[in-house]
Amino acid sequence: QDLQIISTDENQVFVAVQEWYQTDTYNLYQSDPQGVYYSILLENVRSTKQPEENVLIDILEVRGVKGVFLANQKIDGKVTTLITYNKGRDWDFLNPPDIDMNGKPTNCKPPDCYLHLHLRWADNPYVSGTVHTKDTAPGLIMGAGNLGSQLVEYKEEMYITSDCGNTWRQVFEEEHHILYLDHGGVIVAIKDTSIPLKILKFSIDEGQTWSTHNFTSTSVFVDGLLSEPGDETLVMTVFGHISYRSDWELVKVDFRPSFPRECTDEDYESWDLTNLQGDRCIMGQQRSFRKRKISSWCIKGKSFTSALTSKVCECVNTDFLCDYGFERSAPLKSESSKCFADFWFNPEAPPEDCVLGQAYTSSTGYRKVVSNVCEGGVDLQQNLAHHMCPLIAPKGLQISIREGSLAVRPGEDITFIVRQEQGDVLSTKYQVDLGDGFKAIYVNLTMTGEPIRHRYENPGIYRVSVMAENVAGRDEALLFVQVNSPLQALNLEVVPIIGRNQEVNLTAIILPKNPNLTVFYWWIGNNLQPLLTLESFLVTKFAETGDIRVTVQVSCGSSMLQDSKVVHVFDNFHVLPLKFTKHLDMYNPNIPEWREDIGRVVTQLLAKETSIPEETLMTVVKPGLPTAADLHVLLPANQPKKKRSITSDKTIAAIKQALNAHNISFFLRGGYWVLVTLADASSDSQRIGDGSGYWAIVILFVICLVAVGAFILYKFKRQ
Repeated sequence: QDLQIISTDENQVFVAVQEWYQTDTYNLYQSDPQGVYYSILLENVRSTKQPEENVLIDILEVRGVKGVFLANQKIDGKVTTLITYNKGRDWDFLNPPDIDMNGKPTNCKPPDCYLHLHLRWADNPYVSGTVHTKDTAPGLIMGAGNLGSQLVEYKEEMYITSDCGNTWRQVFEEEHHILYLDHGGVIVAIKDTSIPLKILKFSIDEGQTWSTHNFTSTSVFVDGLLSEPGDETLVMTVFGHISYRSDWELVKVDFRPSFPRECTDEDYESWDLTNLQGDRCIMGQQRSFRKRKISSWCIKGKSFTSALTSKVCECVNTDFLCDYGFERSAPLKSESSKCFADFWFNPEAPPEDCVLGQAYTSSTGYRKVVSNVCEGGVDLQQNLAHHMCPLIAPKGLQISIREGSLAVRPGEDITFIVRQEQGDVLSTKYQVDLGDGFKAIYVNLTMTGEPIRHRYENPGIYRVSVMAENVAGRDEALLFVQVNSPLQALNLEVVPIIGRNQEVNLTAIILPKNPNLTVFYWWIGNNLQPLLTLESFLVTKFAETGDIRVTVQVSCGSSMLQDSKVVHVFDNFHVLPLKFTKHLDMYNPNIPEWREDIGRVVTQLLAKETSIPEETLMTVVKPGLPTAADLHVLLPANQPKKKRSITSDKTIAAIKQALNAHNISFFLRGGYWVLVTLADASSDSQRIGDGSGYWAIVILFVICLVAVGAFILYKFKRQ
């Protein structure tokens, strides 16, 4: 539904993506070094809508220490704060302090109680947000939040850490605006309030003790805090107004006279960066930083540098995260867990740009965290499988008009663009027929991106086709161009398998609905003469077996669009009802694309388990919940009827055996394995053909109608 760029630092992109099922949360994804392939890091990060449709994502990069982020996760209405030290590979809760600012026990013990912080940006650019960090003050984080099982909106107590989130201390009971001076050597705090003030607080020992200072004799409404240029400055300005009708008052505060001298090497000590588990090796190195001793009263100055030493570590499992197409079974746990391939991803499949004769490697499921500098040790990327690029048949062939409209005027110049999602392009020939007598053969058409320019002189409907063919196979794309006709968006819903001479309902779904002005054009097969209706559906029959392409165009005013599906028509086939374990229902968006993916996965698993040819099986997932499906078992048409019956009985028996033995399952996000079984193990399959099987056809017909509303809501919301 939406995508927000979080960060593009260090040759890597962080994006927050709002998916179809989310309303006030986003999922956080991280790219590979090229910014092309993305892997999920954290689900359900809280978001907030601001005026003018601006969206704020509750994630904050901690300045001063690379790889550290804070994020607020919202699950079942409960918001909790998490921290990562390795760019999102592992996430942990914030440890609560043992005592409060008054020295009393907090009685906040994990796992029932943690520290949670508000991660809001300030509306006023001249004050700090709810969490304050700085590049020249590594490890120093100050933020507003609360202790408890979740973040509470109205609680804004102030907490500080000087060791990058390992230990926290409470410093104030109310939210304050924060300003760091002299590389964090002086922390200035002014209460966030609507009443006038004349007192500010400051600390020179990383918030352990606080002093007060009267910065003005007359109370002012504080509008903002500014420091002079340079991280080493000790001069700041408080600006505000005495009354709502007065001009701005600017008050300069200079802390330089408070310090008798500049710091020397003896005034500093080192501190080692560790994560919450105490590991010093973070992002592949041990890092030490300098900080001023608590007892030293001196100015750090312009020459101060915080970085002290760094030492490269040997690689361990936590230096690697899941590669594209893989997910961890326990994404919130800090301990190492295995990466599993998602059900939709085939790690051994050749890349889209794989050229015959070249080699490619398949992923082990892991890749090194970007910017991690570890060396030697464990290498989860080793032992990559090397494959030679096969000759791949063209697949996913598409033809479109660059100008975007399928309705053009006579004599108008149009440009056809041909694209191919998969398959070899060097050895593929493309036969183009523009429908008005123009025919041509191209080589490397999709690789060179060469456009096809054309002009239709006469009004009419033109069937434009592209046939891509090489030794491994072929693919075809169709486009119907209407001259003097407009363009509209739609989705064609049709049962994928049907019996010969059985009625089938073809339904076109459009938004917005406008039945009084909409005309529907239906093409069955390669017939250039369409059927025209004013209704959004057409009931028809197929007298011949085979794959029949159905194409529909809808015209409304000046807009037009088309959709095309293939219907498989058979004389004989069996139908077996299937069911899934309940975990699948949590991830079922009830849209056609998802159902097609799940159906394809189940078909492939059954074919592999039973050695039944994959082309004789088709799984059709039904709309709605609970998730269920029908397995269509196609019968060989070139055998005698008696022998065909024996073969089909053996096939059905093999499928039932595999399903009843619980051999068909696949891995799902969240650590679940989805098991596929018969909906009713005691029932026989339904056979379609030879005049029987009417009820199976009716079932599929109803499924088609139910799917209509679910898909339309998803599709147009996504756009």
